[in-house]
Amino acid sequence: MIALLAGIVDQSGADSLVLDVNGVGYLVFCSKRTLSRTPGHGEPLKLLIETHVREDHIHLYGFVEEAERSWFRLLLTVQGVGARTALAILGTLSPDQLANAILAQDKSQVTRADGVGPKLAARILVELKDKVAGLAPVPALAEVPDGATSDAVSALVNLGYQRGDAYGVIAEIARKLGPDVRLDSLIKAGLKELGR
Repeated sequence: MIALLAGIVDQSGADSLVLDVNGVGYLVFCSKRTLSRTPGHGEPLKLLIETHVREDHIHLYGFVEEAERSWFRLLLTVQGVGARTALAILGTLSPDQLANAILAQDKSQVTRADGVGPKLAARILVELKDKVAGLAPVPALAEVPDGATSDAVSALVNLGYQRGDAYGVIAEIARKLGPDVRLDSLIKAGLKELGR
């Protein structure tokens, strides 16, 4: 199995690139996020590789960071998610954004990816809910009296912010301000952070 390739970028397309490794060109499929972070033609590049061997083909999937490759592998465990769909999700959401969307059970974030409808998004959220903690350093909602963190997330969503974004911001603020933080302080700090 191929786990890593280092070479020179020979060609780049909408969903793949050709990496020249000592005169051998490897076609590597990548997410839009990975492709946006790769150098231009003739420049050196090192990619982490996930190799898929099938009866009729061998496909290589490339990633510039381990977190994205780990999420790719995890997404493939969900029924109905193939390699192309996993790449579309990772091209739309960073690993941290995806983790926050799953923790917040925010289906709208996941459906932003091409080829992901509401039913598949719901399945992803349900099947990966318990697996998120081991993958990414994601903030969890701090224990605050009277459910202030959940109420603050709800308030920000009602003001038009995405649930995943609101969840991530409120979780971080609650962690910084501690267990005695009040609801109005959480909302004000959340608005300030999201308004940047």
